[in-house]
Amino acid sequence: MVVPDAETKPFWDGIATGELRIQRCPACEKAVFYPRAVCPHCFDGEPIWIRAAGTGTVYSYTVAHRAFGEFAAQAPFTVALVDLDEGVRMMTRIVDARPGEVRIGARVRLEMTTLTPDGPQLPCFRLVEQA
Repeated sequence: MVVPDAETKPFWDGIATGELRIQRCPACEKAVFYPRAVCPHCFDGEPIWIRAAGTGTVYSYTVAHRAFGEFAAQAPFTVALVDLDEGVRMMTRIVDARPGEVRIGARVRLEMTTLTPDGPQLPCFRLVEQA
C-alpha cells in the first residue's frame, strides 16, 4: 500500500489520474526525481510539479529470474533504469518484454500498471515499436 507524505502526494495524485509528474526547480530549471522539498542541484527553493511526457530511454536493466512473495509468479521480469526525456532517471519495470528483448538505449513509453491484485497503479514502461 502506498502512503503518500507531503512531498510525494502530488506524484501519487498524478499516478492515480494516469500521468507521471516530476519536479522542476524554478531557480536552476533542472528536472528533479524522486520528489523532494528542496532542489538537489542548487539547494534553492521548492521545486514545482510538471507533467512528464512519459517517454525515455533504457539506461540499464536486469532480468529478475527469481522473485519472492507476490512477485514470484511474475518472474522472469525486467527492472530498468530509464532516462526520462526531461532529464531524470527512474527505476521502473518494463512490462510485456521477454527476457533478452530489452536493450540499453531502447526507447520506452509510460504505461500505468498494477503489478499485484490489490496493489496501486505504478509507472511502468513498455518498449516502443522500432520502425
